[in-house]
Amino acid sequence: MSSVRVLVGTRKGAFVLTSDGTRKTWQVDGPHFGGWEIYHVKGSPVDPNRLYASQSSGWFGQLIQRSNDGGRSWEPVGNAFAYEGETGTHQWYDGTPHPWEFKRVWHLEPSLTEPDVVYAGAEDAAIFRSGDGGASWRELPGLRSHDSGSRWQPGAGGMCLHTILQDPADPKRLFVAISAAGAFRTDDGGSTWKPINRGLRSQYIPEPTAEVGHCVHRIALNAARPDVLFMQKHWDVMRSDDAGDSWTEVSGNLPTDFGFVVDVHAHEPETVYVIPIKSDSEHYPPDGKLRVYRSRTGGHEWEALTEGLPQRDCYVNVLRSAMAVDTLDTCGIYFGTTGGQVYGSPDGGNTWSAIVRDLPAVLSVEVQTLP
Repeated sequence: MSSVRVLVGTRKGAFVLTSDGTRKTWQVDGPHFGGWEIYHVKGSPVDPNRLYASQSSGWFGQLIQRSNDGGRSWEPVGNAFAYEGETGTHQWYDGTPHPWEFKRVWHLEPSLTEPDVVYAGAEDAAIFRSGDGGASWRELPGLRSHDSGSRWQPGAGGMCLHTILQDPADPKRLFVAISAAGAFRTDDGGSTWKPINRGLRSQYIPEPTAEVGHCVHRIALNAARPDVLFMQKHWDVMRSDDAGDSWTEVSGNLPTDFGFVVDVHAHEPETVYVIPIKSDSEHYPPDGKLRVYRSRTGGHEWEALTEGLPQRDCYVNVLRSAMAVDTLDTCGIYFGTTGGQVYGSPDGGNTWSAIVRDLPAVLSVEVQTLP
């Protein structure tokens, strides 16, 4: 029977949760790197025992940790991140020039085909690649040197490149999302990039339909249909059927279209999950009821999933990297909260339970389906 490993990054360490294929009982291992912010933990699709973690501290800076045994032991690897592209400025909150600064790694994306290749998304927004398991890093400078870079601005969490998606049908195609610049795509392995934001509308920027400047919170795809993308924007849930060249809104009957996470069922490309938050200033579920919303039609029509989730006095948030799906049949859905709970559903969202409680605030959730 297959087993499942859930990788959780929190404000005060990393945790590894394991279960067999029934996903009824869970073993909790951690904290690893206790006291450190762990922005992201993710495993290699090629070698399930190869894990990468982004460890960050305001006092001690940024460090990448690597495990070769499924998280039982870890070793620090190369931390030489250096911008190679433009060294000029971007716009700051008040519109004044601000120099590019390297602050932290928000996202780690191991290659779908090579265990030693891993991508990193950084703040200030940049993408890096390692070909030696994280020992050394090289920026893909075409993104930051894009002629729209001077118009990128930081979101509330900073100017972070927080999402990297790989097209399993085309190893040279990558999608990234930057807050607050928008979504971008490369079709040549990262040498050149194009903004893919046509159809997005953000009413609080000078040009609501501008090429860049949109606060994209998350993008997701199903591996069987990589040209179809789903997006949770600062406001609006969006869909693209042409690899991001154009977008349409699919918020439909959601109680609010503000949120941070979006993900797609592993086996049903039209089944999508979001977790609405009340507003951009009130980061908690509407009416204090924690509800996952599922669309089986690729958007527009949404149903609230509540069984096993608190339906009163719940005021947690679910951050942008804190939802993931496994590839078992039936597909499991997982998300973590700022209240330290990680919820799991072994049946595609029909029923939920807290697989662990009382962790530090959860920053990221990833899942590995193990042989």
